[in-house]
Parts: sequence; structure tokens; C-alpha cells
Amino acid sequence: MTFQKITYLLTTILIVLIGLYFYVTSYKEIIINKPIIVCTTTIIADAVKNITQKTPVEIKTLMGPGVDPHTYKPIENDVITIAHADIIFYNGLHLEARMTEIFEHMQRSVITIAITKDIPKELLIFSQEFENYPDPHIWFDPTLWIRSIQTITTSLIKKFPEYANVYEKNKHEYIAKIKKMYENTYHEMLTIPRQKRYLITGHDAFSYFAKAYNCNVISLQGISTASEAGTGDVQNVIQIIIKHQINTIFAERGIPTRNMQALIEGSQAYGFKVNLGKELYADSLGTFESSAASYLDMISSNVKNIIDGLQ
Repeated sequence: MTFQKITYLLTTILIVLIGLYFYVTSYKEIIINKPIIVCTTTIIADAVKNITQKTPVEIKTLMGPGVDPHTYKPIENDVITIAHADIIFYNGLHLEARMTEIFEHMQRSVITIAITKDIPKELLIFSQEFENYPDPHIWFDPTLWIRSIQTITTSLIKKFPEYANVYEKNKHEYIAKIKKMYENTYHEMLTIPRQKRYLITGHDAFSYFAKAYNCNVISLQGISTASEAGTGDVQNVIQIIIKHQINTIFAERGIPTRNMQALIEGSQAYGFKVNLGKELYADSLGTFESSAASYLDMISSNVKNIIDGLQ
């Protein structure tokens, strides 16, 4: 081996070692100074943020704004993030279909919490289409989301008992805000005449919403966005649109609108005009600049857009 090649090899090794050193050091500093709490979705992370405010923790979210958890595939950075977690919060009802088993197997080495684990089975909505698994979109019923917040808080106190008083105080304040938001948005939804309270969406994410807000929901796709809508599904929904004279349908942010366009064109073929309303937020919060950057804002934004479309 020539001197030049040896020098090149040694230089390369040195650069790699330096890089690894700063990489490990940066993680070590984070671990020492702030415990790492990993959340799968933005909605879960928002709840954890509200509960842990004014305490020194680092919250990391695997799936950012607009990311579909039904079809999400873990990337290399996720593995690194998970490996350094002190506690992990995930949905627990197969929302994160590709990651649920990973979290279940990790329970021996790190605390992994399914935030829905304390919700009574009889309060969940089940679907034949989803292999008899419960519908995971429980956040659309604020009363069920409050139960998950209780679970999150209990788990955090068990892991970090030194912050128990702060977590309890934050929890009570946050739950009070959710109850107030629910009361306001529920009465707002009632301004839509009962016969017009039909929510037609791209995928079946709003069953809990329909139950909580006393409306009907009809969707082209099943609970998971990975399912496909068939021609028969499109025709069935078109007939419902015409029968109930539904003037607006809704797509969800981040999901292609081609199926919704099929409903619009199909209704036009029968001489009935239906509009595509403003996008709804389903499986993820919006960006910081959006009208749905928090859970409270997301529900309020959805209700406003539904009212604007159906009244």
C-alpha cells in the first residue's frame, strides 16, 4: 500500500471517529439534561406537551404534520430516536400498523405506553372491514381523548415522580380546556339542520366524531387509508348524496382527492351538483402556521369547515 493510500485511509478513519464522537456526545448531553419522550403522532405529542409543560423533557415526534400513520414506514432516524427514548407513547389500536408490534416487543427494554389501553372496550367502535380491530381514531371523541390523557399522565408520573404535582396540575387545566372546547363545538354543530348533518369523507376516520357530535358519517375508504374504494362504493355514496341532497363533501388533508372527484362527477351525471369543502384534518395536526397546530385548534377548525360546507 502506498504512503498516499495509507494517509487517505487514516484520514478517513479519523473523520469517521470524530463524527461518531460528536454524534454520541450530542445524544449523551440530551439524555443527561433532558429525558426523551417519544410520541408516534403529532396528536399524541400535543397531549404530552400540554401535560409536561414547565418540566425539563425533550419530546420527539416520529411522524410530523401531514404524515399518514396508517401507511408510515419507519426510517433509520426513527430507530435511533426510539433507541434513546426514556418512554414511548403510541396509539395502541393499530393506527401505526407497521410499528405496533415493534413497540409491543420493546416493552422489556423501554417503557412503551399504548395511550388507549384504559379505554373500556364497550366504548370503542369496531369494524368488520378492519379485521375486527377497534377504530383507532379515538381523539375525535373528546371524552375518549380525556381518558387517554389520564393514561399519559399516570404513566409520566410513574416514570418521573419528581414532577407529579406539575403533571397533575397541567392535566386538570388541559382537560378543562378540552371540555370547554367540546361544549362550544357541540353546540356549533347543532346549528346544522339534522337532515343536513351528513359528513361524507375520503376515509373512515370520523366515526367517533359522528357519535360525539350527533351526525352521520359516510366514507369511501375504510378505517385505514391503505384500503381502496371500489366502483360499488362510489355509486352507493352518490346515491346517498342525491337522496339526502348533500351539497358538500370533504377530503382529508394529505389524502388524494381523486375519489372525491369521482363523487362530484358521478353526482353531476345525475344532474346534482355537490361541492368539495375545505380539507379536514384527520390523522395528523397541521403545521405551526396552520389553523390546526394543536388538538384544540384541529377539532375547532374541522367543526368550522363542516359548518361552512353543510349549512
